[in-house]
Order: sequence, then C-alpha cells, then structure tokens
Amino acid sequence: MAFELNDLPYSHDALEAAGMSKETLEFHHDLHHKAYVDNGNKLITGTEYENMTLEEIITKSYDPSATAQSGIFNNASQHWNHMQFWEMMGPNQTGLPSELASAIDDSFGSFGKFKEDFCASGVGQFGSGWVWLVKSNNGSLKISKTENGVNPLCHNETALLGCDVWEHSYYIDFRNKRPAYLENFLDRLVNWENVASRM
Repeated sequence: MAFELNDLPYSHDALEAAGMSKETLEFHHDLHHKAYVDNGNKLITGTEYENMTLEEIITKSYDPSATAQSGIFNNASQHWNHMQFWEMMGPNQTGLPSELASAIDDSFGSFGKFKEDFCASGVGQFGSGWVWLVKSNNGSLKISKTENGVNPLCHNETALLGCDVWEHSYYIDFRNKRPAYLENFLDRLVNWENVASRM
C-alpha cells in the first residue's frame, strides 16, 4: 500500500503564535516528512511489504537486535510518527480532559511531575529520536524515549503523545535549546483532546 503525505490538519502558519513557525512546518512537513513518504514508496515497491498496511510494515520490519534499522523501517516508522505528531498538536488550546488528567495523576503523581519527566526524557535522548507518553499493556501510563524512528508500535504499546526531538523539528525556532522546545510543546502546542482520544 503506497504511502501518502496527508495535508497538515491546520494551515502552515496556524501554530506560529504558539511557538512553531510557518518556516518550521514548511521544512518539517513539506520536505522532511515528504522525503520519508517518497523514499518509503521506492523501497517497498516489489517487496513483501508492498501491500501491507503502514503499521504492519513497521512491526514486521523492526529488528530489536539490530544496531541500525533498515531503510524500509526507518521511512515507514518516520512517516507514521509524523502523521501522529501533526495531529497531536493544534492551534486551539483546550483543558486537560478529566480521564487523561486522572490517568496522569495516577501514574506520575501530578501533571507537573509528568511534564518534568517528559521534558527530562526528551532532553536525555542522545541524538535524534522521540519522547513518548504511552499506555502500557497493563493500562498504566509511562514515558519512553526512542532513538531515530523507533516508536511505541515496536514495543506493542499505545502512543498517546509523541514529541519529535530531531533537530529539524526545533532548530529554526529554538536553535540548540531543546529543553525550551519541549517545554513550549507541552505548554502551548499539544492538543490534549487528541491525546485523550487515544486512550
């Protein structure tokens, strides 16, 4: 099944007031994300993966023992990651839905502690990767970080929130200040209703 680059769920300038510029989205979505789509389509053509769903490609091509993942995995997973990322943000900030707020309190003690742990995990991801809020198989919430394009699907977990900590996600707006980017992401960019809907 061919990959497709979906339009952003908002205009390129919709997040500027919240700290993510039009220029960042033009580079990140229109160039970086598009490259994962184009490269992924080339790599799966004529292979066993050609007619699989995106999620099937990710889980079947992931090799937990490999020091470097295959091109097929990298492009498929990064396509999936970015599809989630765009939807997890939004220009209209909403309060934290009660079900999600309760689950965060149960798992982390408070929303403030969750934010502290999420940011610390994202800052602590050496090099390129992602930081996630995931729902484990036992129903509890936890924070995880993954290198490069690896995502919670690889570990049979549900991604509730993910933040891209590759430099192309923040360098235009925040330069090398990853901590400030992560704090801004949680404070001003997250669509908490979308996060809650994933539970």
